[in-house]
Amino acid sequence: MSEHSSKIGKKVTYADIAAGTGLSKATLEALGSRNHYNTTLATVDSLCKFFECDLSDLLEYRPAPESMDSVDDN
Repeated sequence: MSEHSSKIGKKVTYADIAAGTGLSKATLEALGSRNHYNTTLATVDSLCKFFECDLSDLLEYRPAPESMDSVDDN
């Protein structure tokens, strides 16, 4: 958000992003505050379009901690 704010010369709020993407403010706040928030690809796509960026600008791969490696994906 801060990079986009610098780019457009104006502070961007969750309300601005919600209005520009159709995503709820609650979803955006959860994405911004929860480390393990499980989002959808549609949400990520909406954010990429809004921020005019690539997926790699929004997401960073971090391997799961060992304790989560043993969780069965079934």
